[in-house]
Amino acid sequence: MFGEDAGFWLDYLTNGKHLTWYGSFGYTVIAALLGGAFAITFGLASATLRRSRFWPFRTLAAGYANIVRGVPDVLFFLFIPLAFEKALEWGISTQVCTAENMSAAPWPPCIDANVFFSTGGYLLLASVSLGLVYGAFASTVLHGAMNSVPKGQLDAARAFGMSERQVRWRVQIRQMWIFALPGLSNVWMLLIKATSLLSLLQVNDMVYWAERLGAPNYLPQVGVVHPDWRWRYYLVLLIFYILATWASERFFAFLRRKAGHGLVEAGA
Repeated sequence: MFGEDAGFWLDYLTNGKHLTWYGSFGYTVIAALLGGAFAITFGLASATLRRSRFWPFRTLAAGYANIVRGVPDVLFFLFIPLAFEKALEWGISTQVCTAENMSAAPWPPCIDANVFFSTGGYLLLASVSLGLVYGAFASTVLHGAMNSVPKGQLDAARAFGMSERQVRWRVQIRQMWIFALPGLSNVWMLLIKATSLLSLLQVNDMVYWAERLGAPNYLPQVGVVHPDWRWRYYLVLLIFYILATWASERFFAFLRRKAGHGLVEAGA
């Protein structure tokens, strides 16, 4: 009896759909890592521009940080990929659409201008969307961290003949991480949670497959295979996110120790 049950579970948990579900966990990891890289890039660029001598740059950076933080995340996740897709189709249509091949449908203007992204394409768009949204939060954190670097260090660097660019990149940005890492840790946690929305961007991620696999399953040949098991699959996702949070906390604690090592010695 036990052998039959073990055989059933082995076959069930290793069928094609479950193997696809296991693989979809990688989409979440990739989106989180790429989204985090984009967020740091956008955030650092925005925080740097907010300290520019030119007011248009300061206004642009401050507007990006303040506007994006005030708009619900899901709107950006839906808008950015869709807007990019439509803009790309419009650009292609200006080159390939003629009066002879114009489509009767309102969009796209012609069949040749229709764009189809692969899962990898949508995953990249999702990562950029995550980066743009959480880059705004990272911008505020990094801007505050730059202001926390002791002014005496910056003045000393200028006294040694460093240019403003050298002071910014070799002193201020290098010294700011000890002040920025606690806030960036919170931004990273928010970004990880937002990866559960990947299915909205046409990525068949682990949440999408958990919903499909956990729903009541019926086959005409055998009847009901299993009732509503979604809570079991969602429990697996819950454990995954808890483990990701635990690993992230350990990693950021390690970074804080490394970033503050020299400062602790100097204080001593």
